[in-house]
Order: sequence, then C-alpha cells, then structure tokens
Amino acid sequence: MPYTTTNPATGELLATYADISDELLDTKLAAAQRAFETDWRRRPVSDRARIVSRAAALLREKADEYAGYLTLEMGKRSGEARKEVESSANILDYYAKHAHAYLQPRPLAEAPGAAVHIEPIGVLFGIEPWNFPYYQIARVAGPQLMVGNVLLLKHAESVPQSALAFARLFEEAGAPEGVYTNLFISIEQAGRVIDDPRVQGVTLTGSERAGAAVAERAGRNLKKVVLELGGSDPFIVLEDAPLDWAIQSAVAGRMLNAGQCCVGSKRIIVVGKERGDAFLEGFTQRMASLETGDPADPATAVAPLSSERALRLLLEQIDRAASHGARIVCGGKRVARPGFYLQPTVLTDISPQNPVFAEELFGPVAAFHVVEDEAAAISLANGTPYGLGASVFTADTERGERVAAQIDSGMVFINQPFGTAAELPFGGVKRSGFGRELSLLGFDEFVNKKLIRVAPVGALPFGPARAA
Repeated sequence: MPYTTTNPATGELLATYADISDELLDTKLAAAQRAFETDWRRRPVSDRARIVSRAAALLREKADEYAGYLTLEMGKRSGEARKEVESSANILDYYAKHAHAYLQPRPLAEAPGAAVHIEPIGVLFGIEPWNFPYYQIARVAGPQLMVGNVLLLKHAESVPQSALAFARLFEEAGAPEGVYTNLFISIEQAGRVIDDPRVQGVTLTGSERAGAAVAERAGRNLKKVVLELGGSDPFIVLEDAPLDWAIQSAVAGRMLNAGQCCVGSKRIIVVGKERGDAFLEGFTQRMASLETGDPADPATAVAPLSSERALRLLLEQIDRAASHGARIVCGGKRVARPGFYLQPTVLTDISPQNPVFAEELFGPVAAFHVVEDEAAAISLANGTPYGLGASVFTADTERGERVAAQIDSGMVFINQPFGTAAELPFGGVKRSGFGRELSLLGFDEFVNKKLIRVAPVGALPFGPARAA
C-alpha cells in the first residue's frame, strides 16, 4: 500500500510516496545498528539531551509549519494541531531534562552493595498510527533516544509528510545518521524488520489486529513488545455530579480530534433515570449544534474523519447498531459536502446483544447508557473487552477514587474526561494492550535493568556480600 497524502476535507489526492527497496531497508538497518554500537549509546547523557532538546525547540520554532501537515493529512483542526505540536515538544523536553536522574543506579535497600543499573538494549522498531502523528512518535522517541536506544519508525501510510517532517527534526538537531530513521515500508517489509536480529524491541500503537500480528511475530523472535491498542472508555456520571458541567465535559471528551482518540470518552453512563433523561437532552442538543467545516478555519467545530475508509466503517457500525435495536438520537449520516465528514451522532438503547456494544466507535459517535446505581455503572464500565481509560464525575472526590479503584482500566480520571502529559504513564489492560509509555514507566520499557552487586575483598563465595 503506497504512502499517500489525501486531504480529508476535500478528498483530493495530493502526493504519493513509494516504499523503499529491500536493499535500502537493509542499509538503514545497518546504519541504525552502527549508530547504536559505535556512537549513540556511548555518548554522555548531556550530549543526547542537547540534541533531543534542540529537536523540541525546532518543533516550537516551526509550529505553524508542523501543525499545517496535521491539518492537511488527517484533517485535524488547526487549534488542536498546534496543541499537538506543543505537547510533542514538551515530551521531548521532559526526557531531555529527566533522563540523567532516571539513568542513575538504583540501590537495593535490603541488599548492601547491590544496585540496578539502567542500560539501553539497541535498535527499536516503532509502528505508529495517523490520529496523533507527532504525539505518538514523541512518546517513543523522547524516552528511548534519551536512554541510548536508536529508533526505526514506520508511520501510518496516510501521514507521510508528517512522518518526514518529524524525521527532519532530529536531522536538523544534529542526531547522527541511524539514530532516528523514518521508513516507508510495506507490511511484509515490517515483518522482516521485526525478524531482524539487529532489532531488539517493538512498540506499536494501533488496532487489535495489528497488535496481535506484531506481538505474535515478535514473540517468535523473543523480543520485547509494548502495545497500545483500542479503547471504549466509559464516562461515568454519578448522581451528585453537576449536570451542565458533566455534559460540557462529555462533549469535549467525545469530540476531541473529531472523536478519533483511543482514550476518548466513547460510552456515556449516567446514574439515575431522571438525571439520564436530562443529561441525554442536554448532551444531544450540544452534539447536534456542532457544525462541520474546514479544519484550517479556527471557527470549525467538527473536522472531517481521516479517510473515506474510516467514514464508511462508522456508517456501517451505526447502521448495524440501529438494525439491532439501538436508537439514533441525533446524527448518523454523512454530511453532504466534499470530504469525509460525519454528523455528530448519539446512539442509545444499545443492549449487550447489539454487536456494537463491544466495539470501539472511532469517530464523533457516542454510545449513551442510563443505569440505576453506582454498582450498575461500574459493571457496565467493565463490561467491555477494552481497558484503556475511564472517567468518573462526582461532587465527592473520595467517592470518585473508590469507584476508580473498581474499574478495570490502565487509567482513570476523576472529574476530567482524560488527560495526557509527559509525567503521566499511558497504557491499558485487557484488549487495550500492555506496557506503558510516558513517565518513568515508559522510560523503563526497553532497557536492561542490570544487577551489579559489589562484595568486599575476602568475601565468601556465596551468601551475604561481606568479608569472611
């Protein structure tokens, strides 16, 4: 499948990029291995930090240019595109500033003379999606380049200009050849990269199908994998949460990035029938009032979906949900204009037997549920194969924490739809994947945690590390 730029706001094909040859791919693999062994891992942390910090600075200096690629290739609203640029720069800066401390030996308090030393493992292969083209890369590149690993990056086929732009950051920042390498390669070539003995680990953000395939292949090669897959995150509104505030937050949580967010608020769960009726009325009014438009226009409320394929999938899911008894409260149709636009949509009366009940709705479509009590809300929240994030809205934050403790997910946010920052670990459980990105946890995913234990001269051959 070729790498192409298609403007989602118009449907116009703008550029095409061919896959590289097998011979060039091998050359790039060799360059990455050489950069790791002879240069990057041996550099002082301060030198690596200088380059990664410079990449962050370049991203900020050229923010308008970089944001423009996001709007052009995947239809991101201009304001959201600029926020993604800033968020990505913040992540790079975070690891440039914190890597020195993270790399210090970690003494084992109960074992005098013993400490865990953090070392890089080598060449890593990243496979990233189209919905946050820079942020997804930064979550990997920031920690892994600072720990001393090097990165080969296969981006989604629909954002080639964004992929090339991010690679330029490190080249312009002074990274040696092979430290960060963009790859325009096929799925078959990606499989060969995973198999290659020079590659020590694989990280993927994407679909369940892709994650399972990558994990299986990496597993056969005994390689570490981190997977961040789908989500169908619950947004629980307890009976004491202020209604208007919760409605506003639910709209924001569902509609960020035109709903194309793995940790977006996809299932709205309200406790209490009367509250549920009032919430549905207010939520539907706000969703229906959002107007589509050119994502480059700051006044636009709803941007297009990323592709014709994404739009058709959502329309098919809406039709299947309705044919199995769900009610379309608003939206549900393609917008009559060029591009890949879908009306903001609210579905309700979705029974557990409805095929859409267990599926992820990756776009401006919300599933709405009303339950009798807190226990039913928790049960419904957990009644999904996914476990990425969740949110709980309540006037009693201690109660919110008690509810959060009972939700099966990697992240729970109380009184916010969701959030991300360099210092917050990101990842899920169940079919949402495994492993973590960001924070110290993300830094530690692809490292050798080497035990070094020092015993004094004259110590016994075995037992406590003390002199005989």
